[in-house]
Amino acid sequence: MPPEAGRAAAVSLAAVGLWASGLVPGHITALLFFLLGMLLAVAPASVVFSGFHSAALWLVFGGLILGAGIRETGLGERLARSIAGRFDGAYWRVAAGMVAMGLALAFLMPSTMGRVVLLLPVVLSLADVLGYEAGSRGRTGMVIAVAMGTFIPAFSILPANVPNVVLAGALESLYGVPPVYGSYLLLHFPVVGVMKAVAIVLVVWLLFRDRPTKQAVMPSAGSMSWSERRLAVILAVAVGLWVTDFLHHISPAWISLGAGLFCLLPRIGVLSVAAFDSKVNYPSMLYVAGIVSLGAVVAESGLGDILAEGLLSATAVAPGETVHNFIALTAANAVIGLATTLPGIPAVMTPLAENIATATGLPLMTVVMIEVLGYSSVILPYQAPPLVVAVQLGGVTMADMTRAVLALLLVTVFLLLPLDFLWWRAMGYLP
Repeated sequence: MPPEAGRAAAVSLAAVGLWASGLVPGHITALLFFLLGMLLAVAPASVVFSGFHSAALWLVFGGLILGAGIRETGLGERLARSIAGRFDGAYWRVAAGMVAMGLALAFLMPSTMGRVVLLLPVVLSLADVLGYEAGSRGRTGMVIAVAMGTFIPAFSILPANVPNVVLAGALESLYGVPPVYGSYLLLHFPVVGVMKAVAIVLVVWLLFRDRPTKQAVMPSAGSMSWSERRLAVILAVAVGLWVTDFLHHISPAWISLGAGLFCLLPRIGVLSVAAFDSKVNYPSMLYVAGIVSLGAVVAESGLGDILAEGLLSATAVAPGETVHNFIALTAANAVIGLATTLPGIPAVMTPLAENIATATGLPLMTVVMIEVLGYSSVILPYQAPPLVVAVQLGGVTMADMTRAVLALLLVTVFLLLPLDFLWWRAMGYLP
């Protein structure tokens, strides 16, 4: 291993360990990662600090402003009251409603970060209306359900998140074979989409089921204030631009930042300077920047390629060993994500797909599609920036999110992956 990759591995492992364990706050770990990255020269400064000029950071910043505005104006509470009747009752209904709402929005809005930023303020207000107070298990479960529900099953919808887009671009540029939306949906949605959504509901119900700590309050909404109307217009324009990004090609990050800016402008804005200072969670931006920079450092140092090639050589894949090859490739893709984070998996693994296809005897498209099973099997939350953002915006602990992610991983390994194998064989992707 080259010295640069060795230093990158040491710094990355330290950061991953601290993020995963939660021994220190996430933003402090991010600062430590930046410091060690520069002191040990693991990569150029432009790479070590690349998270600060990433679209993800500015999407989150805009989302923090929008979330503060939604809470400050009371619009979130109004929206929550309007839908609360559909979710009142047994906790499994609450969990199912959160997951269904998140997954439905994935068909309309391609940006996972955008969906998380839009949904969480409403979900927090809904938790208040239903009687789940801050810090309660029920409130934590609602946040985790909507975050996981709009992120993980959406891997079955081609344009619905960043790893899928990276995969599609790499597949077309390297092999001249763009994935087809309908074929991709048919292959992945029954298990990765529907069954995994059901599994998320089950996990949230088992881990976080709760009774309201106070009586659900659903007073009449009354008329909208002027600030609520202004914010509603800003949100409507932002959502419209998010949904139609395939037409105008404006990044969801700049739409989010623009909407946040309008919330701060004098006269037409809805958030005062004092509210901006007190309600916007700046440490979460350091956290997100650190997560994004980690993936960039791993890619720049060549560590991702070294790990991928080492893992593949250790899996002992061979032609004719269909079950072994399926399990080994899925596991290799999932484990690589611990170093590269999820968007890095297709970037690292797709260029190796042709050699893997030759070594296994599997079709090229099958090898590439197995990447989806790998990066949809999240092992720890830090791999997935949308889950990290949900932790920050939703006020839940990384420990709770980790419990939910690990529980879902167990269901995936022992139930969903075998179902995937059978479905893929029925679809002709596996011999």
